[in-house]
Amino acid sequence: MSAILLLLSATHALTVDYLIALTFVGGVGAALTGPTWQAIVPELVPREDLKGAVALNSLGINISRAIGPAAGGVILASFGAAVSYGINVLTYAVVIAAVLWWKRPATPDTGLSESFLGAFRAGLRYTRASTDMHRVLLRAAVFFLFASALWSLLPLVARKMLGGTAGFYGVLLGAVGVGAVAGALAMPRLRQRMNADGLVLLASLLSAAVMAALVFTPSKLLAVALLLVLGIGWIMALTTFNSVAQSILPNWVRGRGLAVYLTVFNGAMAAGSFGWGLVAKQIGVPDTLAASALGLAVVALLFHRARLPAGEADLQASRHWPEPQLAEPVAHDRGPVMVQVEYCVRQEDRAAFLEAIKRLSLERLRDGAYTWGVVEDSSDPERLLEWFMVESWAEHLRQHQRVSLADADVQEQVARFHRGPGKPVVRHFLSL
Repeated sequence: MSAILLLLSATHALTVDYLIALTFVGGVGAALTGPTWQAIVPELVPREDLKGAVALNSLGINISRAIGPAAGGVILASFGAAVSYGINVLTYAVVIAAVLWWKRPATPDTGLSESFLGAFRAGLRYTRASTDMHRVLLRAAVFFLFASALWSLLPLVARKMLGGTAGFYGVLLGAVGVGAVAGALAMPRLRQRMNADGLVLLASLLSAAVMAALVFTPSKLLAVALLLVLGIGWIMALTTFNSVAQSILPNWVRGRGLAVYLTVFNGAMAAGSFGWGLVAKQIGVPDTLAASALGLAVVALLFHRARLPAGEADLQASRHWPEPQLAEPVAHDRGPVMVQVEYCVRQEDRAAFLEAIKRLSLERLRDGAYTWGVVEDSSDPERLLEWFMVESWAEHLRQHQRVSLADADVQEQVARFHRGPGKPVVRHFLSL
């Protein structure tokens, strides 16, 4: 995209239509690469350093946001658009070199690589069945929906309320970037004193306070100071939500889970910006800022009870499932597959067993099953049968590789209720 922009600018063929179309392409590229960049962070540092690494990653992004536009403006004013795009092309060479320099540990080829659509469905299934992910997405959506008000109205705040120019608007954005850098540097100490819920609550109240203070049309200098505070609150929320999402996603689905998180983030920002813009058209910018500030503070206090997950579960693959017994080789694309697990459970243990297996059902659904159930034998009420369906034989084999150590503990809790001879009997049924 940057190379085409360079070519069009150098030949004086760049039009508004081309610029809009290429910006759209750039957005698609950013959507594809964003989850990928974030997903590799846990591969670069030990698990105990993950939160710090996420904060450092956010720090780099915000430093870039603060420096990039200013540097781009200077280059554009001094040398023109073609040189600006040319330098941008060169920056990608640095990125490509870094990726080539990183020697990622080789993983064995199991012959179970996923197709794009299959992997896409697996990612959605995991997100749908993960209650921890639901809490992260809910809390993030609520925060960004209300916090987006200031971002969408900031140009109007700078021009109409504070009487500033485009340059002053740039100063305000720079202040947010500087505040974000300061907030990222302070995050390690803050995490020692507060958990994730406390950090999100503090970030929400800081952001709400900034929006409320801007209602009174402060001086330009004070407005810059307020945007510094906004940057601190913004990076606290971004880093906290991102690090929690990183910590609850296993390696095999991390990129897809982060893609869902980024979709919710961008969707909430877009929907909020559109909605708050319509509100501002009706009641004015100051009243809209006041309403969004009040709303953000209220929802922050209300949703504070929906605790974010601690992210301390061991998500390393357990690989404790035995290989299925086969009369003859099964084609990977054959399916669907029904898996049955037979338990013998005493009547007095039934309620506790059903409660435990309900937790196990979420693991089955996260790791590949698209439907799940448990039934009893009409002739023997103590004979209970768990069943779940998987799209294909290959997807079931992937289940064997996806079960985490934390999930293995849940399975062990369920298996303890089995009173029959040996272990629960597992059977596999293939569609004809």
